[in-house]
Amino acid sequence: MKPKQSERAPERRQAHTPRTDNIEARLRDPKFRLTVQIVLAARRWRSMLDEKLRVIGTSAARMEALSTIDRAPWLSAQVEIANRMGIEKPTLTRMLDMLEAEKLVERLPDPFDRRAKLIRLTPEGENTLEAASQVANDLRAVLLDEFDEEDIIHFNRFAERLLARFDKGVGDGEK
Repeated sequence: MKPKQSERAPERRQAHTPRTDNIEARLRDPKFRLTVQIVLAARRWRSMLDEKLRVIGTSAARMEALSTIDRAPWLSAQVEIANRMGIEKPTLTRMLDMLEAEKLVERLPDPFDRRAKLIRLTPEGENTLEAASQVANDLRAVLLDEFDEEDIIHFNRFAERLLARFDKGVGDGEK
């Protein structure tokens, strides 16, 4: 006979162990908490944005690809776009295949490298990016409406410095 849920619950609710004590101690460390909260905030933003973008038939990943292509100062090869997005070239290739099939981007021959293709948005891709950007702007406005501008500016400065450290390679074994 299988025990009732209430009889099994105490087994799952274990007393503090060295492992749970260690987790609780780490959660009191401000630097640990900060990194956990950055990850959680990014995941929740992406999830909420995906949910809103799904209504217009797109996703955060597609918006990011379209935006990266659009912001490039010149037509860029796939490898350059993948590098700017911080993803592997095969991942971008699959994304571009889908975007091209939907006529949102087009691949053009690179006049200086026959092996490479330059990527640009089509007019439909520009429209899709504009609609997705509006959804993101609306969500951002609602999400951040309770924060004052000074807090946002302060956090942006912090985030810029943090990202610069990543770009320098700090964390890849360097100090």
